[in-house]
Amino acid sequence: MTVKTRLRLRTCATVAFALLTTTAVHADNWRYAMEEGLTDPQGLYATKFKEEIEANSDHTVQIYPVGTLGESADAMEQAQAGLLQFIDQSPGFTGALIPEAEAFLVPYIQPTDPVVVRKFFKESVAINEMFHDIYREQGLELLSMFPEGEMVVTTMEEFRTPEDLAGMKIRTMTSPLLLETYTAFGASPIAMPWGELIGGLKTGMVDGQENPAIWIEAYDLDNLTNVMTYTGHGQYTTAVMANAEFYDGLSDADKELVQNASQAALDYILDVAVELDATGLAKIKETNPDYIINRLTEAERMPFKERAKAVEAAFVERAGERGAAILEQMKKDLVAAQQ
Repeated sequence: MTVKTRLRLRTCATVAFALLTTTAVHADNWRYAMEEGLTDPQGLYATKFKEEIEANSDHTVQIYPVGTLGESADAMEQAQAGLLQFIDQSPGFTGALIPEAEAFLVPYIQPTDPVVVRKFFKESVAINEMFHDIYREQGLELLSMFPEGEMVVTTMEEFRTPEDLAGMKIRTMTSPLLLETYTAFGASPIAMPWGELIGGLKTGMVDGQENPAIWIEAYDLDNLTNVMTYTGHGQYTTAVMANAEFYDGLSDADKELVQNASQAALDYILDVAVELDATGLAKIKETNPDYIINRLTEAERMPFKERAKAVEAAFVERAGERGAAILEQMKKDLVAAQQ
């Protein structure tokens, strides 16, 4: 081998090494935590987000399913501290940090028809504009909000009026506004962590609970109750956020990458969540044919809607003027989506 050849090969090796090390410097591993498993709606969104990021950049995304990093509050602290780049949490858990987000817990503010739901979450002014600055105040960049399915109430006895709910112990997430909701609806709500729900139903500590059909079927909640009632009062909603300091430090290209990935994942999950919900309901009907499934008529919903005004008042008292403005905008967004 001539000296010239050796020099040429050495030069090529040096250039190749420089390219590899340059790529390594700019290719980051981003950490993403969520409240559910990989096959659940949040996990499917996160997986799609990861696929989009990794298909269009040298970055990688490491997903941490529920329980990996502690409780929801622990994961949020890590996200705000910058130890996590992305986090997915529902307003039911972030309400103490961002009280305005509990607007999604106010009954009859969100649609339930799948076509209207898609339009609402894609075009809502409250979601896509007003919430941005509010999340920013907590060091978070809001990327998207999406529904996981219509909330359904499972109980031991049938109910069609608020009076029918009198004395029923309904489990809710640990949110004061949800307690307010079921108190207004006529029940006796009990705030209880998810991990205690099944035991609570088996021992009679609670008589019922609320969740989308996908969760009711997945955790056999239909086999622990006798009736499933669609009240039409809302969706189980969640929010995907980035650490704001991390996001601001990204290049313009990487910011565009993150935004495109979040929108692709949103489009994907808006379809998949509907399919999962329908699949969950179909499985319940197939495996538990004697299970009673009721869907309240519009006339039957009216007394619940009337009582929901007390929940709105409680929300505004907690969230203040900004919360009131968001609530009014969400009502306008609902009307716009229905048109």
